[in-house]
Amino acid sequence: QVQLVESGGGLVQAGDSLRLACAASGLTNSNGVMAWFRQALGRPRKFVAGISWSGGSTYYADSVLGRFTVSRDNPKNTMYLQMNSMKSEDTALYYCAAEPLYPWNWTVPEYDYWGQGTQVTVSS
Repeated sequence: QVQLVESGGGLVQAGDSLRLACAASGLTNSNGVMAWFRQALGRPRKFVAGISWSGGSTYYADSVLGRFTVSRDNPKNTMYLQMNSMKSEDTALYYCAAEPLYPWNWTVPEYDYWGQGTQVTVSS
């Protein structure tokens, strides 16, 4: 049984940093891609960042490029999202996801597995 559990969310001020973690269990290395999405209140779920199994390939949404960094520690079965220079528009519920249905397009929110989400709130 696959389980993804996010942690690290909280309330920060604009300009601060925060690191999210996603602990995975039960995953098989089918294609190994994992990703972060976020959903602001009343808005659709949007892609934030993705990472390949090896960590050698990453991809970011334009809105976070240069501020956020995705990484993974496979022996610990954990993916991270380091968020720097945070803005109020980063406020959202952040989800981790694994095994995209469309491996050629990580940005599509169609993944086999999802976590429950962790809330990030940035005050201005």
